[in-house]
Amino acid sequence: MSMKINWNSAWQFTKEASSDAVWEDISLPHTWNGKDGQDGGDDYYRGTCRYRKMLKRSELPETDDVYLEFEGASSSAILYVNGQQAAAHDGGYSTWRANITEYLKDENEILVAVDNAPNDRVYPQKADFTFYGGIYRNVNILCVGKARFDLDYYGGPGVRVTPKVTGQDATVTADVWLTGTDGSESLQYQILDEGTVIEETCVSADTRSVDFTIKNVHLWNGRKDPHLYTLSVSLLKDGRTVDERTVPFGCRTFEIDPQRGFILNGKSYPLHGVSRHQDRPDIGNALLPEHHEEDMALICEMGANTIRLAHYQHDQYFYDLCDQEGMIIWAEIPYISRHLENGRENTLLQMRELIIQNYNHPCIVVWGLSNEITMGGVADPSLLENHHALNDLAHELDPTRLTTQAVVTMCSMDEEYVHIPDVVSYNHYYGWYGGDTSMNGEFMDKFHKKYPNKPIGMSEYGCEALNWHSSDPVQGDYTEEYQAHYHEELIKQLFTRPFIWSTHVWNMFDFAADARSEGGEDGMNHKGLVTFDRKYKKDAFYAYKAWLSDEPFVHICSKRYIDRVEDTTKVTVYSNQPEVELFVGGKSLEKQTSKDHFFYFHVPNKGTTELTARAGACTDSSTIRKVETFNEEYRMKEQGDVINWFEITTPEGYFSINDKLGDILKNKKGARYMKYTIGKLFLKAKIHSRKHPQPKDKSRQIDLNNPEMQTFLYGMSVKRLISMAGTMGPGFVFKKDEVLKINRKLNRIKK
Repeated sequence: MSMKINWNSAWQFTKEASSDAVWEDISLPHTWNGKDGQDGGDDYYRGTCRYRKMLKRSELPETDDVYLEFEGASSSAILYVNGQQAAAHDGGYSTWRANITEYLKDENEILVAVDNAPNDRVYPQKADFTFYGGIYRNVNILCVGKARFDLDYYGGPGVRVTPKVTGQDATVTADVWLTGTDGSESLQYQILDEGTVIEETCVSADTRSVDFTIKNVHLWNGRKDPHLYTLSVSLLKDGRTVDERTVPFGCRTFEIDPQRGFILNGKSYPLHGVSRHQDRPDIGNALLPEHHEEDMALICEMGANTIRLAHYQHDQYFYDLCDQEGMIIWAEIPYISRHLENGRENTLLQMRELIIQNYNHPCIVVWGLSNEITMGGVADPSLLENHHALNDLAHELDPTRLTTQAVVTMCSMDEEYVHIPDVVSYNHYYGWYGGDTSMNGEFMDKFHKKYPNKPIGMSEYGCEALNWHSSDPVQGDYTEEYQAHYHEELIKQLFTRPFIWSTHVWNMFDFAADARSEGGEDGMNHKGLVTFDRKYKKDAFYAYKAWLSDEPFVHICSKRYIDRVEDTTKVTVYSNQPEVELFVGGKSLEKQTSKDHFFYFHVPNKGTTELTARAGACTDSSTIRKVETFNEEYRMKEQGDVINWFEITTPEGYFSINDKLGDILKNKKGARYMKYTIGKLFLKAKIHSRKHPQPKDKSRQIDLNNPEMQTFLYGMSVKRLISMAGTMGPGFVFKKDEVLKINRKLNRIKK
């Protein structure tokens, strides 16, 4: 009988390559970037590190073959047994296995060289998240007989379950991959419903595909009723089980309609949810089951019914949780940001592994081909060919699901690349990086009108927030109040357009991006609705809960914003109940009703005031306090050559760097000055137009002739535009005196 043994304990680790290297005792899962990959500076260690462990043959049961199974080693790995190379794998997010039987002696040194160094062939290489190195998921020993389910078929389970619902019934096709059989074996199948056998058969092992019928099938129906069946398959030899598989599966139908959006089991099922990264403070991506469970619990509490598992294959345990909780999943490979001429085969390998390893999960409805891959331009013929190959491969391996991709804002909707997959989504940050919030819904309408038969979704949108606060929040201030306002506006635009097939907030949780230096804390992307440590739910979390969750609640926003200078202050309350009453100092101020679940009260601010919101049986409380001067603890603390808000002069009736580029360009004098200034800015930031040719590094080119790029840029303030150029690297940072000089020039131009 086959046996699986967890092999996570008692490993040793070193970053050194020499024979006298110092080895550290560790247990798996493990990453070497848990701290330096989260502290900023884009200087975390990327290279080859080594793991080793001794294996005694006598500690294993009697068996024909021994495999090592790695559920995740990032990003490339070479396995050595007693100094001999036994296997190699490129791709840090999928399961891979190695048959080590022929290399084994009585005592064996197992050594794994894991490498996350930059290269030109393994994805990802450029993206806004930390590429943690390590053996960060489980390692298992598999002891198997000669006759067994195939362990070499791209890390898959060796069993594929395909349900097809017709009317009240479902046909279930089970396909198996075996190796080492001699014709004398048989396969015993059972389908169980909550432990009760409802269908069974026994066939020759030469029969690799079997059909079953489930009468009056109980559908897997998303969050409402995620019902799962179980397929059990035993490989029998001489009447004895030598190997077996147990596969949960669900029966459902789905459709993505360009007019009606997502349809589950014949009924409209609007998809609104989040994207998720897999890291945590200090431990990086080396997660334990309880971490996955906590993430799922928070997503469920918010009321989401879909998750985009970005930007790579996630842990099998999390896909299992998605099946059990009824989440609709977008699963994708890390073909992201920069197209690699030498990376084509790796994208195909990662797609093949993603689909074969995850085919049986009913939660998955789309396979993602790529994310923002046209950052360096869309005209490369090899990029288009790569997408066609991925799209064809996905349909070949899985005709039951659709393909999709996440397209960067600046990519024209008319590009051939946009229309390769079955459905498409865009990553838009209008209202944060550029433009204003209203542009998000406008884009969706424009796309839908021009391509009414192409389903369109929103794969990313978001806004960063830390513990900064303001009564007058503005785009780019990183306050919790602006993030809440941003998401209020996006919810109202996106959730009320039924043709949008899905929406995914970027991101459910703050996550590490070591190259970042924004918001006053280096090394982090703070667009999460929940903080990196999962301890604080930002106000925007509750905005979604108000729209998506059926659990009654009421929430007063800005609880961390206590000291306020204004005599009357705005207090925002979220609830999924129809009416909210606010009490100020124990006395009722006002009752409000709201169709959009957002309630706004104007509260007298005198002394210290206790606030209580009541909605049905639910209550929530907070405190505000009148102060004479603004509490600077609430204002973002920037690092480096900082321009403070009070240094930017804004004379009434005149322009400043706080004005949007598009507004300035509408003014004749403003346009004349900005033409000159933009020329300098674009040359310095390597932005090209007809006048300024493309830079050699295409990943840093920005095409001014692109209408989508114009919309994006013209919606930015000049200050924001300059600061965004600075995120492209140290060579693109503008000095404080340069920026203030531009502001002084604009101060002389009348609006």
